[in-house]
Amino acid sequence: SQWGPETDQFDNLEKHTQWGIDFVEKYTKFVKERTEIELNYARQIRNLSKKYQPKKKEEDENKYTWCRAFHSTLNELNDYAGQHEVIGENMTSQIIAELTRYAQEIKTERKAHFHDGRKAQQQIEANWKQLELCKRKFERDCKEADRAQQYFEKLDADINVTKADVEKARQQAQMRHQMASDSKNEYSSYLQKFNQEQNEHYYTIIPNIFQKIQAMEEKRIERMGESLKTFAEVDRQILPIIGKCLDGITQAAESIEPKNDSSQVIESYKSGFEPPGDVEFEDYGQAMKRTVSETSLTNSRSDSKADRSSKGKSKTLWPFIKKNKVTHTGVTFTRSYLDWTENKTQGSNPEDFSHLPPEQRRKKLQAKIDDINKDIQKEMDQRDALTKMKEVYIKNPQMGDPNSVDPRLAEIAHNIEKLQAEAQKFEGWLAEVEGRMPVKSDPPRRTSALYETQNSTPPTTNNNCAQDRESPDGSYTEEPSSEVQSKVQPETAESGDEFDDADEEILPTIGTCKALYPFEGVNEGTISVTEGELLYVIEEDKGDGWTRVRRNEEEEGYVPSSYVEVFLDSNAKGAITYI
Repeated sequence: SQWGPETDQFDNLEKHTQWGIDFVEKYTKFVKERTEIELNYARQIRNLSKKYQPKKKEEDENKYTWCRAFHSTLNELNDYAGQHEVIGENMTSQIIAELTRYAQEIKTERKAHFHDGRKAQQQIEANWKQLELCKRKFERDCKEADRAQQYFEKLDADINVTKADVEKARQQAQMRHQMASDSKNEYSSYLQKFNQEQNEHYYTIIPNIFQKIQAMEEKRIERMGESLKTFAEVDRQILPIIGKCLDGITQAAESIEPKNDSSQVIESYKSGFEPPGDVEFEDYGQAMKRTVSETSLTNSRSDSKADRSSKGKSKTLWPFIKKNKVTHTGVTFTRSYLDWTENKTQGSNPEDFSHLPPEQRRKKLQAKIDDINKDIQKEMDQRDALTKMKEVYIKNPQMGDPNSVDPRLAEIAHNIEKLQAEAQKFEGWLAEVEGRMPVKSDPPRRTSALYETQNSTPPTTNNNCAQDRESPDGSYTEEPSSEVQSKVQPETAESGDEFDDADEEILPTIGTCKALYPFEGVNEGTISVTEGELLYVIEEDKGDGWTRVRRNEEEEGYVPSSYVEVFLDSNAKGAITYI
């Protein structure tokens, strides 16, 4: 009963409920940032675990228990990172998605409640204004009736006024009294109606609206509490698994056996020499005969030298003796161009896209065919529409001339024939490309020069016409000629290991590039990129139309040079090219 039309309680409630919705959105933003922190942390932990995983050249570390314990710790750390990813995923699905949907629902509900409240306020204010009009009309009619009565009495007392004028004034006074009586009845009726509506407004309509707003606020607060509880439960769910990860790290640490590891070191580097015997006393007071015992230091040293010489011939490596590194002669190969690279140098792009690599050419042809088919379908739709229009004109000549449609139909038929012929032409080129492309089950390999010279047999044809081999990036590499093969000497196992280690080294970056178009790297050695993506350049275009790029330490490959914009560093020394 304390809510009057002049109060601003609706404005205050509207501000408070809006503040509550803003708080829900604020909490949602907080959970999003927490999710990003968890996912970034998990990604950094995974990268750290991958970075320190043993490589091929470090496989000997597995024979030591402390190395195995460290590797087990890395694996457990990888699982540990996975649990933080679970936190981010659960928060996204169980909190962020729910709160985002609920925020939209509560905004709609709040808008409806305040719309009903404003509407009820406007209604009661309009009724109040109408009541005031009725009241003023009644007041005005009463005054008019009084004036008419006074005028009649004045005329009736005047002896100079005719009887007709007095009768007219009497009728006018009676009419004014009747109008005042009608205004009084109308005012009384509307006043009773207004009191009922006002009572209903302040005791029924407004309380119901406020009750709905209160229920909405209580539900919002309850949902906030549920979300906070879920926020804690998401972390609590992964604690047992994280505990297992930490237990695994503890078990790995407890599995370390220092004596076993030191025994392996001793076994690997022990010399096997027998310690020298005691030195006998030599009496110079006797004759100048000096005999040397078989257990003297000299014999021991000679035996040691013999042992060293004999062991030096074996493959045993002694401590502090550096292994001689074998330097092998590098073999240089030249790249040959494909037919499409020859077309590329001509300056113009042919209609059949033969200037592109096979896979890119296939995609361009397929896209062209799809566009032509869409154009054909549009023309056919127009033809069907015009045909129906012509039928309508035939049935109803007053609507139009049927013959006026025939020129357009003929033009559409000509266009369809032309597009179908063009589609057949591109389909023929597509079939030609698909017939020449290599089978994906047996992709071409990108091999090192050492592997090719050791494992490939010399070609039977002339060396000047070497057989082309396709590399993963779509370019071709010639087989080494007999002249080059004669210069390559077989490598020892030791030098082979060094060559493998060199392949594992990460190439330096010589600049950056930005992808101008999306590219799907389906062939071996290529990498998929999206439009606008920034990548590192590790090998620039050598004339074959491909640029070697890197996304991260484990993901690199070739992309078409025409698909990227390259920014080379001014102080870059260049990257090593592996063919």
